[in-house]
Amino acid sequence: MQKNKNIILGVTASIAAYKACEIIRRLQDENYSVSVVMTQEAKQLIGPALFANLSGSKVYCGLFDEPQQWEIEHVSLAQKAGLILIAPATANIIGKISSGICDDLLTCITCATSAPVLICPAMNEGMYKNKIVQDNIKKLKALGYKFVEPKVGRLGSGKVGIGCLADVEIIVKEAKKIL
Repeated sequence: MQKNKNIILGVTASIAAYKACEIIRRLQDENYSVSVVMTQEAKQLIGPALFANLSGSKVYCGLFDEPQQWEIEHVSLAQKAGLILIAPATANIIGKISSGICDDLLTCITCATSAPVLICPAMNEGMYKNKIVQDNIKKLKALGYKFVEPKVGRLGSGKVGIGCLADVEIIVKEAKKIL
């Protein structure tokens, strides 16, 4: 049986969004097809054109954007995915997924998929250590969601602490392991 090598890469509004570019390249080097889904907030940090150029395909952003062909995009993307990889994942997206909130394209795809979901948090140390965020992560892990934990490093604030997106090599290795 052939493995599904289609990865939906969810990009959220973390300063680490630029690292998603390298994730795309590394996954493509391993012969995976990558479709990027950006939150509206992520577009404030990095443009969809960059991801379209790197991935070689349309970047999906809005829940109600005009589809290229008639289809319910969040359902069709959820069905074609072999893996949903959210990197970087903010506290916001983790909280929404944990609560079943589907108010953007990425959360709708995540809710509608039967594919495994790999979440790679990246946020301020205070946010990452927040008891609510940690409870959301524990809840998602108990439901079968996989995580690549953040590392200690220089955060967006300039301070050093836990919350940096894990190394790209580790993220790609975990994605490959799941697929």
